[in-house]
Amino acid sequence: MNLINELFTQHTFIQTAMVLSVICAAGTALGNIKIFGVSLGVTFVFFTGIIAGHFGLTIDPDLLALAQNFGLILYIYSLGVQVGPGFFSSFKQGGIKMNLLALLLLLAGSLLAMIFHWTTGISGADTVGLLAGAVTNTPMLGAGQQAILQIDPSNTADANSMAMACAVGYPFGLIGMIACVMILRAVLAPKENKKSTETSSDNTFVSEYQICNPAIFGKSIMELRQHADCQFVISRVWKSGTLIIPTSETILEENEHVLVISGKKDIEKIKALFGHRENVDWNKEDIDWNAIDSQLVSRKVLVTKAEHNGVKLGDLRLRNSYGINITRVNRAGIDLLPNRSLRLQLGDKLTIVGESRAVENVSRILGNEAKNLNTPNLLSIFIGIILGLVLGSIPIAIPGMSTPIKLGIAGGPIIVGILMGSFGPRFHIATYTTRSANLMLRQFGLTIYLAGLGLSAGAGFFETVFSAEGIKWIIISISLTMVPVLAVGFIAAKFFKTSYADNVGMLCGSMANPFALDYANPDGEGEDPAVAYATVYPASIFLRVISAQILILILG
Repeated sequence: MNLINELFTQHTFIQTAMVLSVICAAGTALGNIKIFGVSLGVTFVFFTGIIAGHFGLTIDPDLLALAQNFGLILYIYSLGVQVGPGFFSSFKQGGIKMNLLALLLLLAGSLLAMIFHWTTGISGADTVGLLAGAVTNTPMLGAGQQAILQIDPSNTADANSMAMACAVGYPFGLIGMIACVMILRAVLAPKENKKSTETSSDNTFVSEYQICNPAIFGKSIMELRQHADCQFVISRVWKSGTLIIPTSETILEENEHVLVISGKKDIEKIKALFGHRENVDWNKEDIDWNAIDSQLVSRKVLVTKAEHNGVKLGDLRLRNSYGINITRVNRAGIDLLPNRSLRLQLGDKLTIVGESRAVENVSRILGNEAKNLNTPNLLSIFIGIILGLVLGSIPIAIPGMSTPIKLGIAGGPIIVGILMGSFGPRFHIATYTTRSANLMLRQFGLTIYLAGLGLSAGAGFFETVFSAEGIKWIIISISLTMVPVLAVGFIAAKFFKTSYADNVGMLCGSMANPFALDYANPDGEGEDPAVAYATVYPASIFLRVISAQILILILG
């Protein structure tokens, strides 16, 4: 008994590791429990830490700060690397409107939080904590705490109070967002024209067309692309009953059939370009592409050779040299349309169509050795963290504010992570990690961070919740979640003509709430809101981190 008592009560390194591990293990186990179909997941570690702190369990403050902050750094940097490849592309075409609406939601929530601060008398730290909980965004909480400690390193009381406020607001943020989705589904979904179930959750769509447009008779595929106002790939052409793999010099003639891969939103443009669209569903998962023509095969090939990391697809000249066609590039689970300027990254999965021998040759060139991707690129991870911490330590003067802001350990690493994930391959920096490895790194960092956060906020938590101040916090949390979401949701539908699926996906992404997506489209029909979610999530995470620091400076 004395040994166990010493392990959990005496402030040593071993005690710190034991306590945090117990909190993480218990919270992870409890996080698997679903209530009305909703689970808090890893966030339950936060509440487990609160309970431990409530019963007086403590650890060495310096060791707690080290574990908590380094966990946040690991989580935020890994998150940046994950969203980096799609961060800047999310602003293209329809993504601009989605991200502007997400920004409007952020501004509406921040403005409402400031109004509550000025009218109810709650402190600036508690206001930001309640907002972070209402939008279920723990990186925002970490950024707010860092901003407080940058202004006054000894002000741990406000930092802990912010964590307590976030803990109060978090469950109501989850429940409130689900309620908003149900309201929007009841009001908006019936008014939408039911979308065809042939759409998929990636960014590409396959259709067959008969060439009936006289304007393109006798034109080459290269000429077609130069004058088209959208991107597409012609993967196959039927000429006189014979299926061929086209090149950029292939001439298209009247009544020939072509198989085209394009963006889902460009289908009508492609139809106007070629003419008649055949009523054949080429997007079914069970299509045997190799059976379409015995001479051609379709295979998925991995880019695993380091020398191709960051190389433009057109510079490899694979189509002209080997007579193959690259129809899709899958990156981090999202299908991209290949083009000459697309830079390859390690881990990209290319769908290649051509003769069997040609496809084998291209496979050897690109690598296609999955085992080569299993070794983590630790050098780039540590370099990225170092650069992120340096960037986060640089003071940035803002006109009209007496105190310069610093991006801190939340803002700096996420910016560098995004830049490394997006531009690292251009400089031949291997930033690739498998999805499972990235998830492991993120979850480990987040779990440690939440355990320490809950432990430091636990003392006095329940006394606060079951007081008049706690009731006020609960009402404010629900308002911070539901009022901005419903307002922006109806604005997006009425004035921006946003479809229900895009609308709900955008709102969930901006609120960093994937749980609510399950309630957006329970029957699984129509468009997938997850596409819109992925479009706005990267920028929203970044802006939430920055906005927390700005709010702390404004609210004092």
